[in-house]
Amino acid sequence: MCTEWQGWRAGTHSCELGHEAVGLVVDAAQSTRLKAGDRVIVMPHAGCGACPACEAGEHIHCTQQRDLLAETGSSSGIGTYSDYLLKPDYLLHKVPDDIETDHAAMAVCALGPSFTAMERMGVVAGETVLVSGCGAVGLGAVINASTIGARVIALELHPYRVELARALGAEHVLDPRAPDLLEQVEALTGGYGADAGIETSNNPLAPPRVLELLRARGRLSFVTWSGELPVKRITGKGLDIHGCWHWNHDRFGDAMMQRVRDARPLLDRLTTHRFGLDDVEKAFALQETGACGKVLLYPAGVPEDKRQRHSALEEAL
Repeated sequence: MCTEWQGWRAGTHSCELGHEAVGLVVDAAQSTRLKAGDRVIVMPHAGCGACPACEAGEHIHCTQQRDLLAETGSSSGIGTYSDYLLKPDYLLHKVPDDIETDHAAMAVCALGPSFTAMERMGVVAGETVLVSGCGAVGLGAVINASTIGARVIALELHPYRVELARALGAEHVLDPRAPDLLEQVEALTGGYGADAGIETSNNPLAPPRVLELLRARGRLSFVTWSGELPVKRITGKGLDIHGCWHWNHDRFGDAMMQRVRDARPLLDRLTTHRFGLDDVEKAFALQETGACGKVLLYPAGVPEDKRQRHSALEEAL
C-alpha cells in the first residue's frame, strides 16, 4: 500500500485503487517474456513501450501512457487492490526463485524511488546520506543507504517512525524543526554537511532547508512533489540535483533483486502491518496515523504463516 489512503481521507471515490503489486501471471496471452505461473513485480502506470523514455527503460516518464481499459474493452483491471490486474508484459519483472514474494513487494515504492536516487547520486560506502522524512519511502531510503554501507542521518517528527528509522539503520534521527538543525548536521559531519540528501517528506518548506544541510558540491534528490529551491544557492554550493520518481527495472533489475536479498532482515522490520483486502479501511486508518512502516495488502487474506511470522518479529523488536 502506498499513498491511496490520502484519497480515502479526502473522501474521494475510485474503483481503481493501487499502483504497486507482486503477483502471479494467470494468462500470459502472446507474451514471449513470461508464462502463466511466473511471479512478477508490477511496475506503476502503463508506458507505451516505444518512445525514447520507454526504450531507455524509463517507463514512468512516458508521455504517451496506454489506456489499457480502452484497449481491452474491460471496465476494470488497472488497480492493484484486486484479485486480477491487466498489465503489458514489459512492465512486469520476474521474481527470482530465492526471493520471497513479500520481500519482492518492497522493490516497488518502498525501495524503488530511493534506489534510483542512490544510483543517480552515486552514493558509496562511507558517505553520509541525509534522509528527509521517514514515511515508507523515506524508510526505504534509510534501508537503501545503510545497505550500501553509507552513514544515515534522518529527519523525522513522528515518534513511531523515529524509532523505526533507527531500527532500520539511521545513526541519528533529528527534529527537522530544530532551530539549530544546520549546526547539528555540521557537528555530525566534521563541519561540512552531508555528502548526499534525499527529500521524501513532501513538506513544501523542506527543500530549501535540506539543501543547506549538504556540503559544497553535494548531491540532492527529490522523491516529492512540493516545495521550491533557491537557484542561487544551488549554484553557490555547486549541487547536483536529481528528480527521482521510480526505478528502471530494465536497466537495474538484477541490482534491485540483489538489494532485496541484502536487505532481507531490514525489509522484515519495514513491513510493520499486514491486512486482508476486506480490511482495507482499517489499513487506511492506520496509515493516516503515521504509526506504521510499509503496509502489505493481501487480496485473499493474510496467510497464517505471515501472521505468525509478524507476531514473532514484533516480540523480537
